[in-house]
Amino acid sequence: MGSTLVGCGKAMPALKIGNTALEALVDTSDEWIASRTGIKTRCIAIEETSADLGEAAARQALGWTAGGYSERPLIPEDIDLIVCATITPDCITPSTAGLLRRRLGLSNAIAFDVNAACTGFVYSATVAEAMMAASAPNAAGASGRNPIRRALVVGTERLTRLTNWADRNTCVLFGDGAGAAVLEWDESRSGILGSFIVNADDEANALSCPLSYDVVPPFDSRGVSTEASRQEDPSTSRVDEELAVREAVDAGEPQQVLRMNGPHVFKFAAEAMTEAVRQVLSRTGLTLDDIACIVPHQANERIIKYAAKKLDLPLDFFQMSIAQTGNTSAASVPMALADAYAEGRIKRGDKVILTAFGGGFTSGALVFEA
Repeated sequence: MGSTLVGCGKAMPALKIGNTALEALVDTSDEWIASRTGIKTRCIAIEETSADLGEAAARQALGWTAGGYSERPLIPEDIDLIVCATITPDCITPSTAGLLRRRLGLSNAIAFDVNAACTGFVYSATVAEAMMAASAPNAAGASGRNPIRRALVVGTERLTRLTNWADRNTCVLFGDGAGAAVLEWDESRSGILGSFIVNADDEANALSCPLSYDVVPPFDSRGVSTEASRQEDPSTSRVDEELAVREAVDAGEPQQVLRMNGPHVFKFAAEAMTEAVRQVLSRTGLTLDDIACIVPHQANERIIKYAAKKLDLPLDFFQMSIAQTGNTSAASVPMALADAYAEGRIKRGDKVILTAFGGGFTSGALVFEA
C-alpha cells in the first residue's frame, strides 16, 4: 500500500527563446551554451504567472485537459492536499498552493508552499506521502488527523524574473515552466517506496538570491522617525553581507537576482545527486537493476553525465529534457517526469527514481512504483 502516482502534467510559457537570441544580450553563442549545458531553447513567461503555469500543469495531471498522463479524471472534491514547490511565487500571501486551490475549486484541500529550491518537488512529494501515510486507515493515530487520500503536488517557477540578463554565466541557464503530479493512497499498490532528503550548508554562498522589500518602516533605533522611511533599510545591508553580495550591489548590480559560483555548485550537485540515488536504493533494498529509469533535475547536461558515469549507467537511462527547457528549478523534475510518461518510458509496475539538488543546499531522491 502506498502513495501512487495517478497523473502528471506540464506547462510551458508561449514564448520560446533559442540560444542564438541571447547573443543580443551577452557575449555568447549557440555552440558555447549547448556544449557546456546541453540547453538549446527555453521558454520565457511574458504574461503567464507562476499560478497560471501551475494551474495548466495541474489540470493535465487531474485529467481535466489533454496533454498529460492521467489514469482517470478526478473531481475537485477528490483532492485533500495541495503542496506547491516554488521560489518564485506571485505573492507572499496567499500561497501559490492557495491560489491553485481557489482557481481549481479544490474546496476540500489543505494548501501550502514549500521552498527547497530545485529539490522542491522531491521535498514536496515526500511531505505529501508522509501526510497521506499518517492518515491512512490503519495508521496509528489516524483518527485524529485530516484524512488525506489524494494530493496534488506542483512545482512552478518563473526563474527569468530572478535572472541577471547581463551575466552570461547564469542568464543562459534558466527558463520558466510548471509540472504537477497527483498522488493517491491505494491499498493495493506500492506507490512511493522510499525517499531520502538532506541539507548541507552553503558556506561559500555559491548559490543565492536576496529578497528585496520596497517599504522602509518609519522607525530607527530610537523609535518613530519621519526620516527613516527615506533611507535604505539597514537590515537589507545585513542580508547582502551575509550572502556576500554587498560589493556587487554597491557596484550597481541588481540585488534580487540569482548569483552562482558555477564550479562550486557543479561539484556539490554531481556528488549530491549520485549520493541521493545510492541512499534511496539502500533504504528501499533495491538496486539499479530494479529501476526502469531515473528522472533527474534538469540543471546541466554535464552534471547528469557525471552522475551516469559515477553510477556506471548509460546516459539514456536518464530522462533528458533540458535541451528544450533549461533549468526550471522546482518545476524541473515534474516537467521531466511528464515527458517520460509522454515518451512511453514509464509503464505500470516500473520502478522510477526522481532526484534533484538545489540552493540551500538541498538534495534528495525518491523511488516509486508506477
